[in-house]
Amino acid sequence: MSNKAAGFFKEVGNEMKKVSWPNKEQLQEATIVTLLVCAIITVFVFIIDRAFMFIVETLFNLL
Repeated sequence: MSNKAAGFFKEVGNEMKKVSWPNKEQLQEATIVTLLVCAIITVFVFIIDRAFMFIVETLFNLL
């Protein structure tokens, strides 16, 4: 069992050496894009939520 685990971790180490890691500029750019997309989605969901809330309240007030 420990032989398999040791082999697994050795293979993981070998694969991690093959990974192409981003440099500082690429990481900053990706972080900014991610935050902007999250902000845009947040605003979009907020607007849709308010619109549905308005529609539902209007329908309940009519009944």
